[in-house]
Amino acid sequence: MKKKFLFFLLISGLSFSQQKSLKIIDLQPKSEDFAFPKVSYAEKPLVENKINTYLQVDQLEYIPGSEGSPSTLVSTGKTSYSNYVYFYGWEKLETPKNILSIAMNGEASGAYPEGFDIWKNFDLRTGNLINAKDLFQPNSIKTVENLIQKSIKKEINDFLIQLKSEKNPSEEVLDQIAIYEGCFTDFTLDGIEYYFAKNKIRFIAGRCSNHAMRALDELDSHVVEFPYKDLGKYWSSYAKNLLSDSEKIDKTSINNKLYKGKIDGKYPITVLINSINEDDSFSASYWYDKNKKLINWRGEFVHNHFSITEDDYHNEELKQWIPRALIEADLKGNKIIGTWQDYRTKKYLKLELEEL
Repeated sequence: MKKKFLFFLLISGLSFSQQKSLKIIDLQPKSEDFAFPKVSYAEKPLVENKINTYLQVDQLEYIPGSEGSPSTLVSTGKTSYSNYVYFYGWEKLETPKNILSIAMNGEASGAYPEGFDIWKNFDLRTGNLINAKDLFQPNSIKTVENLIQKSIKKEINDFLIQLKSEKNPSEEVLDQIAIYEGCFTDFTLDGIEYYFAKNKIRFIAGRCSNHAMRALDELDSHVVEFPYKDLGKYWSSYAKNLLSDSEKIDKTSINNKLYKGKIDGKYPITVLINSINEDDSFSASYWYDKNKKLINWRGEFVHNHFSITEDDYHNEELKQWIPRALIEADLKGNKIIGTWQDYRTKKYLKLELEEL
């Protein structure tokens, strides 16, 4: 059976000359079911802090410096998504100077266990996660998505031709044909994994089969790669500077960014904004810097304005979430300014945040 080795093929344990002071170690306590990366970047402590905060909050729902083991929630199925998640390993990939790409693999157990590979890419000038859409000019995003989709469709169609050429196909082959004829291929940059290699970018799209049929799926995940030079006319100015080792930092979207500030001018908080969806909905996590307990936000972001609900608890009798607060705020440059309103008392408190 043909297999694709998605990231171990290009992995290097070397400390690349342009990133000499950047090192990655295992987040402690490490165990058989928990090997998670922790970045050390003495040259840029803010970048180090932002990367580690993002990784641990996003993947582990753990706030660095809080009580308990970082692996507790994921290993006991007590995260917001309830799955048991095990991290078995990570690798640092060889990339251009300004980029850190980390590959992680593990297993998630919901209704059934499922292995996973994920890639996270960071801008080493800022510590921000690199969003795929920020890499391309707005009017080129659909074109790049079409190039990815076209490559995936070709791979599937070529394999279908091979399968259908068999004169007396077995039941297994007929099942394979059904899998590939019904395969979803309309991937967008929002719904695809990717990582940077030394001279090219690789996109990884999900496989055609469900869990039950995976053993028949010889193609598995779809890997589409482009040398950087081949995407030259589509890159945004941000991507061009990122890939050319330039220190010039262009403005990027609000997606996956950390903000720091205060409620009522006296309660320090940190906020992680998740990706804004195509329907303008989004979620975020925040915590008071003093007690470091994750609190979830959900809402909309339209025309640089946030309308957010902070839930308090779920009422089983009413079968709905009861709000704790309502937030209205505006994005102004690198700041978020607005109000945090207590749902019960209706009291308004000022909210002031600034991008880290």
